[in-house]
Amino acid sequence: MAGNNSYTIVEYFGGDDGYRCGYCKNEKGNFSHGMWSHTMTVQDYQDLIDRGWRRSGKYVYKPIMNKTCCPQYTIRCHALNFQPSRSHKKILKKISKFLSKGELPTGQGDGEPMDSMCEEAGPREPTKVCLSEVECPAITEIQKEVVDSKPADSETSRKDPASVSDGRSAATTPKPGIGADPNRPPCRKAKDLRKERRLQKEQMRQQAGGVSSLVTPTPATPAQTNQPKPLEDFINELFPDSPLHRLEVRLVPVSFEDPQFMASYEQSAALYARYQMTVHGDAPSECNESEFRRFLCDSPLEAESSPDGPEMGYGSFHQQYLLDGRIVAVGVIDILPTCVSSVYLYYHPDFASLSLGSYSALRELAFTRQLQKQSPKLSYYYLGFYIHSCPKMRYKGQYQPSDLLCPETYVWVPIERCIPDLENARYARFNQDPDAGDTRVLKDVGRALVLYRRTVMPYAAYSRKRKGSSDETEVEQYAGLVGQVCAERILLYRA
Repeated sequence: MAGNNSYTIVEYFGGDDGYRCGYCKNEKGNFSHGMWSHTMTVQDYQDLIDRGWRRSGKYVYKPIMNKTCCPQYTIRCHALNFQPSRSHKKILKKISKFLSKGELPTGQGDGEPMDSMCEEAGPREPTKVCLSEVECPAITEIQKEVVDSKPADSETSRKDPASVSDGRSAATTPKPGIGADPNRPPCRKAKDLRKERRLQKEQMRQQAGGVSSLVTPTPATPAQTNQPKPLEDFINELFPDSPLHRLEVRLVPVSFEDPQFMASYEQSAALYARYQMTVHGDAPSECNESEFRRFLCDSPLEAESSPDGPEMGYGSFHQQYLLDGRIVAVGVIDILPTCVSSVYLYYHPDFASLSLGSYSALRELAFTRQLQKQSPKLSYYYLGFYIHSCPKMRYKGQYQPSDLLCPETYVWVPIERCIPDLENARYARFNQDPDAGDTRVLKDVGRALVLYRRTVMPYAAYSRKRKGSSDETEVEQYAGLVGQVCAERILLYRA
């Protein structure tokens, strides 16, 4: 983890003004507390999101739950216990069919929103540069290959072999045989043989120094009898022996000093612009390179490492999905001490029908499960905010088992216990104990740390230096929102 000299430095903005809601489009109904983070340790951010905060670039915000028009509840999934639902399996099969046969489904996928965070959650940094429309490297060549390579056989002929005309009647009774040859080894299922070949290829690829195995889920041990098949098995079955298209997933640290990040930066920024303009209807000036950098590349999180942490360390990363060598989707994630936190996903609009939002979430869940093998306490997958009052955002509750964060006591409550309360009211306290409160509230505001004239001091010392200061109410509000642990560790910047 970070050394003793590493601090989080924030400027608190308050939360009195309402602004436009990105969910219900209420022009003045969205209320949240906000602060600008100049730098932040991963442990501090972990503690903040466990109190309902989230980041958008370097801006960190916390919805005012009992006041905002669309209350946003922090949601986390227990990655180790996750089992894909029927709809998740359907999406994985859709991806597999596309990779093996080039069949791109018609329509717009499952309708699931692709982003895990509202872009309009807080005020934006003023745009300093307005660029003309950003051109995205065309991927129409890939799309054309997909159309041209569709097999001629129909869905019915693949699912029902008896319907294929080969001169035999489907009702013909087979002739009795003499049974299996006891001197030959027992037959094995083709599925098991394919899995064994994939594992051998993966081992050879890792030994040859191919794409980082940290992103490709490691093969799970064979499931016990009557045990559900793990997520890793479903994902590994996506990749046929001789695919028409090749899909790779590459993890890149968000750092302008990283060669791989810089080599893919222009292509990634252009893809973001095309996604924003096509899917969200943004103007070119709203999704130019400067906005891309501010929103998805500028992170307050310091890259850190720990002996008992994941191999790639903690911090902000881009998980790039490459189709035949070209980036078609990027998942922005934060790797924190106890979780992988999903920040955003953008993708090429031509592949919207593949349900890349759901697919990337499943890959990130599998990635979390893999990291847990390296760091035992890293076992949760945070999906951002669950918004029950917005039907489009309820899909996050399908990733189970999941918990919602109580907005008053900051304890985790299973989502199935929360839904009845949210059906009756937009805002709900999930903790059923009426006497329970915030056990981590800072009762002595004088202990909150302040950075004043390059000197770190408790607020009590700062207030003595600034006699007649009128900011005590603001500091009390800030300290109550971040809690005792963060208030005694994070530096509140005062000019």
